[in-house]
Amino acid sequence: MTLPVVPVVPARGVRVPLLIAGTSLLLMVAFHNSYGYFRDELYYIACSDHLAFGYVDQPPLSIALLALWRFLFGDTLHAIRLPAALAISTTSFLTALIARRLGGGGYSLWLSALSVVAAHTLLGSGRSFSMNPLDILFWTAALYIAVIVLAGGSPKLWLPFGLVVGLGLLNKYSVGFMCAGLAGGLLFTPRRKHLATGTFWAGALIALLVFLPHIIWEIAKGFPTLEFMHNASQFKNAKIGLWQFVGGQFNGMNYINGPLWVAGLMYFFLDREGSRFRPLAWMYVIVFIIMVAGNGKVYYLSAAYPVLLAGGAVCLEKLIAGHTMNRARDRAWRWVRVAYPALLVVWMLIGLPFTLPVLPVEKFIEYEKLLGLMPKAEERSSVGELPQFYADQFGWEELTAAVAKIYNTLTPGEQKQCVIFVRNYGEAGAIDFFGKKYGLPPALCAHNSYWMWGPGERTGNIAIILGHDRLLQDNLNDLNRRYRNVEFAGATESKYSMPFENGRLLFLCRGMNTTFQILWPGERFYI
Repeated sequence: MTLPVVPVVPARGVRVPLLIAGTSLLLMVAFHNSYGYFRDELYYIACSDHLAFGYVDQPPLSIALLALWRFLFGDTLHAIRLPAALAISTTSFLTALIARRLGGGGYSLWLSALSVVAAHTLLGSGRSFSMNPLDILFWTAALYIAVIVLAGGSPKLWLPFGLVVGLGLLNKYSVGFMCAGLAGGLLFTPRRKHLATGTFWAGALIALLVFLPHIIWEIAKGFPTLEFMHNASQFKNAKIGLWQFVGGQFNGMNYINGPLWVAGLMYFFLDREGSRFRPLAWMYVIVFIIMVAGNGKVYYLSAAYPVLLAGGAVCLEKLIAGHTMNRARDRAWRWVRVAYPALLVVWMLIGLPFTLPVLPVEKFIEYEKLLGLMPKAEERSSVGELPQFYADQFGWEELTAAVAKIYNTLTPGEQKQCVIFVRNYGEAGAIDFFGKKYGLPPALCAHNSYWMWGPGERTGNIAIILGHDRLLQDNLNDLNRRYRNVEFAGATESKYSMPFENGRLLFLCRGMNTTFQILWPGERFYI
């Protein structure tokens, strides 16, 4: 039996969601310049200077977009972060369009748009450039198309769905989890007939063809990303239990949003009208299981929530409409209609300093102490007074200046030979980005894609090396195996950076008994 097409509200109903999305864009942009460049942003900038069909830790699309964006607008904080903010504000508006296609009216449209802006993890993704805000947008765009099909739209829409999925995979692999979840959801429900249509598989073929250049790159390079993902899961990501992961979902999405997205999940599973979209509920469950089994970080599931928030908004709207037909209950439910979004905004504002850098760093530390919300590590490294997503915006130019101070003690001849070797891509990205104004050569680093870019032509006979260990003697013992003369030359100093980046020891080394070119194959560090 063919289901009737779900009716949609007139286009004028999207005016308020558009205003909400525009306001969120202005909010994010207003604080883009508050702190410094994020660790990963410096790495992405370096990657955009080495365009390829792939990188050790990500596919190529976000890097290609960044390269184009830098060419057009430069690489100031405001410039490179604008695409992230645009992606999240667009996601907010698309979520309202999903609610519209689910059969929602004006109330559910603006509530669903607001719920995305009020979700700490979603809004926070717009504070710096990365593949994550683009990933959220690709998930939402693909699921918007899927909703139209499930609502009675043409099966030919699986073709643009495949195009969006292919581009999404070129941005981040997690779109593949969404596809697996959605395919499973179709299989588990009467909507499985879509799996037997030619247009569905034609869409899958389009996605494969778009993604194919990266697959070829992975094959040619020996699947470096598989090694990276294994190492990150086993040795980098902090181990968290099931209930900690579940709690993180409610916290990251805003606790007041919790009833909304849970209602969306139940609406798709249980409601007579919402059941036609049941594959979306199964999608969430399947991806949730994958994330837990794979020791994924809490925020990895964030892109799945806009469609659930839209479903929850439609469910709440229908619930209110049903109760307001009874005059005795009319007043109470009209109060809920206003009070719920108001409470959502209040809780969003309370958590806003943890979402966007709206406070000076000293004031933020006071605020988190007042609330008793001290930072917790998302990776297997200690944190200081700032959570990692803020701490990783401090210390990079100080590191570069410390290296430059040592570099400037060298003669011009020594500078032409000097190698700067650091230990992770954040440090290397900082040297490459800030080092230009200090006249520093590009950094050498064996971490992720930096290893792929090779050791260059300088042998390393003279080198400024960032120590691997915290203790002076341990570093001397390590470096003396390769150099005849090792001199402690300085240390990094940054009060607010990640603790492992503060107090790092710098050494000036001369007389290498080998070369970086010989050592490089054994230096690979994918994590």
